[in-house]
Amino acid sequence: MRNRWGILAILFVVRLTIAFQFQSVAAVAPLLQQTFGVGLADIGILIGLYFTPGIVLALPGGAIGRTLGDKPTTIAALLLMTAGSLVMATTEVWGWQMAGRLVSGAGGVLLTVQLTKMGTDWFAGKEIATAMAIFVNSWPAGVAISLLVLPAIGTAYGASAVFLTAGALTAIGIVLISLYQSPPGATVSAAGPGRLDPLALLAVIVAGLIWGLFNVGFAMIFSFGPSLLAERGWSIAAAGSAISLVMWLSVISVPAGGYLADRFKRPLTLATAASLIVAALLAWLPRSDAVITILVLIGLIGGHPAGPIMSLAARVLAPETRAIGMGVFYTLFYAAMMLGPAVAGRLAKSAGTAAVALDLGALTVLACPPLMWLFERIVSVRNRRAQS
Repeated sequence: MRNRWGILAILFVVRLTIAFQFQSVAAVAPLLQQTFGVGLADIGILIGLYFTPGIVLALPGGAIGRTLGDKPTTIAALLLMTAGSLVMATTEVWGWQMAGRLVSGAGGVLLTVQLTKMGTDWFAGKEIATAMAIFVNSWPAGVAISLLVLPAIGTAYGASAVFLTAGALTAIGIVLISLYQSPPGATVSAAGPGRLDPLALLAVIVAGLIWGLFNVGFAMIFSFGPSLLAERGWSIAAAGSAISLVMWLSVISVPAGGYLADRFKRPLTLATAASLIVAALLAWLPRSDAVITILVLIGLIGGHPAGPIMSLAARVLAPETRAIGMGVFYTLFYAAMMLGPAVAGRLAKSAGTAAVALDLGALTVLACPPLMWLFERIVSVRNRRAQS
């Protein structure tokens, strides 16, 4: 296959499997609590474990891809994801559930880094913004599909069937990626990564924190939202369908936010305003009966900061420092996404309700605007030093 839009479709579906697998725990959290006799704190740890390998693998992920090649690396990553799902589907021991989740997460990290590189290879200089917006939307699409499908499967056939479904999807991903071909004339650089200057490194760390904290806030919706609604008497299937509205609408709001940011040339103003609104909505959700209205608003507004935030690191990274810089960026992201659900689960257990997880999400999103201001200050100082 040599058509870049066909290639993008393959990458979209394969990346979608990561989101689908990640959400497989949260989508049937009440079932897991019943099956294994665990609480919300344990569920939070299990959710967060998926991102734990990212702290170790994000930095060397690009080097692994350069050594093994695009297709072998992605196939190896998908095999790890499939194996992790099979372990979770066949064991009745909670410790093995955690082990399977870690194996799946390791595959998900390698796949994330490599698929991003492969998409860039095909679209560098050719509709790259449009392509990356579509590519990024595979995450909310995967989560939304899982929220619609997995609770029904879990209710009918049990939690094991949910993990088997996730494993089957990653196995299909292996078939799809076998169709992938590198773009004509693509070469692999053997040069080592450049060194980041201290201010650039600090700026990338702040950018990674912003992206991590914003995603933690967003993750509270689909990680603990179903449990919150179940506490109110909603069925697992109805709760999953309602929460999936956020993800489906995000498929629209993510590219819309990127377009508006480019159109009006005020990306951080848009990101700040949207973050403040989303934080307010997250705090309002556990305290209101207007659940559907709030979820729709979160979906329509919550995707707007994604493009502006994702573009922050590129402002201080030269081509020769991009690999190491994005490794630092994703390391911070994975650290936040590992700790966030675990902390939220612990707080929810102490409070006796999943509502406190949504409050934590509101606080993490609220922390983003001050960090955006800090990022701008660091970049301003760096630019002045460069000019002098």
